[in-house]
Amino acid sequence: MGAHGRGTARRAPAVSGTTAPGEAVPGVPGGGAAAGRDRYFDVLRAVALVRVVAYHAFGWPWAGLVFPSMGIMFALAGTLMARSLRRPAAAVIRGRLRRLLPPFWCWGLFVTGAMLVHGWMPGRQAVYWVVPLGDPPGDAWAEQVWEILWYLRTYLWFVLLSPLLLRVFRCAPVPVLVLSLAPAVVLRYVWQPPDDRFGSALTDLATYLFCWLLGFAHREGVLGRLKPAAVVLPALAALAYGAWYAVAHRGEYGTYDLDDIPLAQAFWSAGFVTLLMYAKARSGTGTARPPRFRRLDRLVTVFNARAVTIYLWHELALVLAVPLIDRLWDVPAFEAHLPLDSQWFLLGVGWILIAVFVVLFGWVEDVAARRRPRLVP
Repeated sequence: MGAHGRGTARRAPAVSGTTAPGEAVPGVPGGGAAAGRDRYFDVLRAVALVRVVAYHAFGWPWAGLVFPSMGIMFALAGTLMARSLRRPAAAVIRGRLRRLLPPFWCWGLFVTGAMLVHGWMPGRQAVYWVVPLGDPPGDAWAEQVWEILWYLRTYLWFVLLSPLLLRVFRCAPVPVLVLSLAPAVVLRYVWQPPDDRFGSALTDLATYLFCWLLGFAHREGVLGRLKPAAVVLPALAALAYGAWYAVAHRGEYGTYDLDDIPLAQAFWSAGFVTLLMYAKARSGTGTARPPRFRRLDRLVTVFNARAVTIYLWHELALVLAVPLIDRLWDVPAFEAHLPLDSQWFLLGVGWILIAVFVVLFGWVEDVAARRRPRLVP
């Protein structure tokens, strides 16, 4: 955000008045709890999505320090991409596009339609509403809703670059992984990217390159072969540097929110996600077994099968929750007994609307993945 052109995404909508992300992670569609699925990764995806929604509802600047959702999702997507590239690269890329674009188009019809009604006139760059390889143009009135597309844009570029990245990674896995943090350093200290679509895309790719390649490292078995000291100590050093940089440059950025500070985000996410992935590689947790908490396990399944839908529609749900709550103030019983002025109530209404969107539009993910459509997975 901020430096990435995503600053307003972290602002919490006001409760009253007008308020202006199988392989189911946003941009990595797939389905429920099929045999062979890794529940460790499934739980990480679900928690990452919950954290994203809560962050956009409350705007907590510390949320990224507690759980860097985007770095985790890029690492998981990288793992799945490395696995898929056992097949021909062209077929894998076509499959990724086929699974991602229909849910994006469905959501985009509503967003662009609302902006057109509001007076927005698209130009040549509206092509990015067809394939989001760049930031799609939009009305500032709906910016809080459409600016989340930076993740899909970054994900698509990583998908396109993955055949080359995987080939380079396999030449020297550990050195390439370590050096993948260099672009973020270069963009901070050596060359300032332009403040446009190209600059935003380059910054996001540099920020999360390590996490994507870390997914490769996990899939290729590189992490599991390393001794704990060779992983844990550098990961802790990356965490320390990321946290220090965010706090030390708080005055420059006006916040310590990692989403506004690309270099801090890159190092903190690198250290945090390394520890998570290394724990998985060393312990082998997450293999299929009977769930202890069936309802919670069912919820994790739904989140993974509808991750694209949840990611795309969650900001719209939070925005629509505001006028809905405004109407509740007109009912004396609701005004007297419901915490209508609470952001937690806003979050609750937002999740109800997200559930409605999942039922209404989640089946598009099934169609895109060539599965039988279901209202709820």
